[in-house]
Amino acid sequence: MKSITPTPGKASKLQIAVPAISIAELQAATNSFSQENLVGEGALGRVYRAEIDDKIVAVKKLDTSAPMVQNEDEFIKVVSNLARLRHSNITELVGYCTEHSQRLLVYDFVEYGTLFEVLHCSDESSRRLSWNQRVKIALGAARALEYLHEVYHPAIVHRNFKSVNILLDEELNPRVSDCGLAALAPYGAERQVSSQMLVSFGYSAPEFAMSGVYTVKSDVYSFGVVMLELLTGRKSLDSSRSRAEQSLVRWAVPQLHDIDALSRMVDPALKGIYPAKSLSRFADIISSCVQPEPEFRPPMSEVVQALVRLMQRASLSKRRLTADDLGSSQRSLDRYEPSDSSA
Repeated sequence: MKSITPTPGKASKLQIAVPAISIAELQAATNSFSQENLVGEGALGRVYRAEIDDKIVAVKKLDTSAPMVQNEDEFIKVVSNLARLRHSNITELVGYCTEHSQRLLVYDFVEYGTLFEVLHCSDESSRRLSWNQRVKIALGAARALEYLHEVYHPAIVHRNFKSVNILLDEELNPRVSDCGLAALAPYGAERQVSSQMLVSFGYSAPEFAMSGVYTVKSDVYSFGVVMLELLTGRKSLDSSRSRAEQSLVRWAVPQLHDIDALSRMVDPALKGIYPAKSLSRFADIISSCVQPEPEFRPPMSEVVQALVRLMQRASLSKRRLTADDLGSSQRSLDRYEPSDSSA
């Protein structure tokens, strides 16, 4: 990828850790942004699959109607920050384009699809997530938010954390997308009602729904909703269900501390195969994340530690069973208990 000097201006003095890519090269790589290469669409624009220098990438073609996107200096500042994000659970920016008033971001391509697709759009023949894999995905996504909130400086509020923005690789490692892009959204875009934005309301914290205030604690709430999806296999908002069950949070949260109700809530795709104690601890973490008052929600570092402890206890339990040489029963358990490597 050949580096292209940005248009002269204040932002052009910024050192950007990824190369600029010409619009001609991106058009050739996406077959002029053809429908056959379209892999996704969101509030900020469309995403296309492309191949550049024998590498598969995702090209995000931004809608240039937003003022922050139109202003090249402001856009370059955002790109400079995005290029500094370095975490194994966050999609990596590998290039950008600002030629001819176009605004494009180029990311590593994550093959397997989104968590939303795996949980809600897979047919019966598709791969199902075991309990082990669900905990692994939750922990990886939690670590991504911990990095954004507590490690990266200045802290980044995701503002659009949901299962459709959690990409999975072939080993089901999660990669959170759209990190740092909230600055490019037009004012009030998150509150607009449209077919593609409606699902976001199922993840919105109460303070945002009421006043438009959004903080790191609002991200924590959205993370709790994603954990509920992993637990139940249900969408955050589902108009096809009865009125009492359309909102996942309203339906599920009152039942999280009732052990019988909790076991009935578990995703039927698990077929009852999960460690009961891990399920209960998983529910406790969810409950803390979706507290109505932001100040009662934990920081993501505490959520990460709670998930790590959950996995460590499961691993310790597994080692004890191995010592007892339980044979086939142990081999069955091994398929579902979180492993040491994923902790």
